[in-house]
Amino acid sequence: MRRTWRDMTNSETTIVMDETKNLTHGGGSSRMPSQSAVQTTEGENVDCIQILATIASILLMILTFPIAIFMVFKVVQEYERSVIFRMGRLRSGGARGPGVFFVLPCIDNYCKVDLRTVSFDVPPQEVLTKDSVTVSVDAVVYYRINDPLKAVVQVANYSHSTRLLAATTLRNVLGTRNLSELLTEREAISHTMQVSLDEATDPWGVKVERVEIKDVSLPQSLQRAMAAEAEAAREARAKVIAAEGELKSSRALKSASEVLSESPAALQLRYLQTLTHISAEKNSTIIFPLPMDLIRPFMNLPQENQS
Repeated sequence: MRRTWRDMTNSETTIVMDETKNLTHGGGSSRMPSQSAVQTTEGENVDCIQILATIASILLMILTFPIAIFMVFKVVQEYERSVIFRMGRLRSGGARGPGVFFVLPCIDNYCKVDLRTVSFDVPPQEVLTKDSVTVSVDAVVYYRINDPLKAVVQVANYSHSTRLLAATTLRNVLGTRNLSELLTEREAISHTMQVSLDEATDPWGVKVERVEIKDVSLPQSLQRAMAAEAEAAREARAKVIAAEGELKSSRALKSASEVLSESPAALQLRYLQTLTHISAEKNSTIIFPLPMDLIRPFMNLPQENQS
């Protein structure tokens, strides 16, 4: 008789569940297929207390039918899913929603999970790079819930856990890079962090979509040293460029002198061009060079008088 009573009770519960499924399906809602391997103990080791509680809940719903409608029918939005527990046991069939779903009063409770992408800032972390330089780095992480069952059952607080893991992963990844790599390879570092976080949060049903490094703060002393190094490098390049210019100009002057030495008239033309240029800019000053052929006889006179 005890086995028969239990079978009858299970049959009634199954009928109520089937009706609830039909109502839910008819209301235009759908269930999110479970992609996880979360095990449920619903239907296992069912004792008399659970059976009596289920029957009492059904009777209460029938007796208070007009009022019970507001208690047994729940609504979740398009971007939400609901995970239902019956007397502490996870309901089979996966997460419910979006739309209307059915719960029994007093013995069922549910938890809503938001499936939209969430972003948070990783607090600035003091990181020691591979070349022993202390820098402060902060980042931003974008994630969403990929499996509502895992997010509710496998971890106590998926949001807080993801934030702590992101801060730890940031320190670990940056500790393997040099300062130059940290400043020039931000995209590669962000991708490495995203892959590492995604693998670590997959058992929690969390999908890390994107990680971006926002800012890298260097100490003031290091900034001054890097600025001095950059200034010295620029001065060295400027000196090299100036020396190369002097070399090219000297070669050009040598070529010009060879051309002028071949034709004495060219030197006179160059002299006239110089006078024209000077008179156009500074007409109050005129430079009149004398040929050495005219000055040489006068330079030889003192030597002849001494002899």
